[in-house]
Amino acid sequence: MLYPILIAAVVGYLLGAIPFGYLVARVHGVDIFKAGSGNPGATNVKRVVGAGAGNLVFALDAVKGAVAAAWPALFWVYEGDPSTDSLWWRMAETSAGHFRAMCAAGLIAAVIGHSFSIFTGFRGGKGVATASGGLLVLMPLPILIGAATWLVTFFASGYVSLGSIFGAVAVPAAAWAIGLPVVLKIVATLLGVLVIVRHRSNIRRLLSGTEHRWKRKPPEGGNGKPSP
Repeated sequence: MLYPILIAAVVGYLLGAIPFGYLVARVHGVDIFKAGSGNPGATNVKRVVGAGAGNLVFALDAVKGAVAAAWPALFWVYEGDPSTDSLWWRMAETSAGHFRAMCAAGLIAAVIGHSFSIFTGFRGGKGVATASGGLLVLMPLPILIGAATWLVTFFASGYVSLGSIFGAVAVPAAAWAIGLPVVLKIVATLLGVLVIVRHRSNIRRLLSGTEHRWKRKPPEGGNGKPSP
């Protein structure tokens, strides 16, 4: 089963490495690595380019995580000739545990690819959207609990980063609490740790009181009033 897991990981990494934040911002004439926080994630794109672009980046990043986690299912239901000893048939005949391992490897690799993209000199985002998309496929209830945690934290504090950090704790906690298969518990924990590590600069700013709260841009016309 090593080869199918490696294939899932390679495909997952390449999917995750697609730099949607950079590409969408570039369409708007912005080098996102040189604007705002310099991060190509949806939050920085939204701040620099606008809500539409930022929301599009979040959706695209989530989709690549979902695809990385879900595509091994194509081979789980693959119908071929069982008399042939092909790699794809062995993937179709694998056990549920190995199948979960393939999905997990694909998702973890996608988040790593997003964070350290081969297409952008191993620079990338913090993995929240990509991890969320994949975890929504693998464990809907924990990711919904994580999303609720993010919303409550964000609206209570105004900090996107703090919401992401608390959400990264809530998802694995929920996965362990509801008794998911061990592979999925491990994947939720690893992704939670990775997201928190990727937020280490935000954590330093939160502790020093220098982290920026989210602020909506005022409408054109200044002073927060609509233009005539």
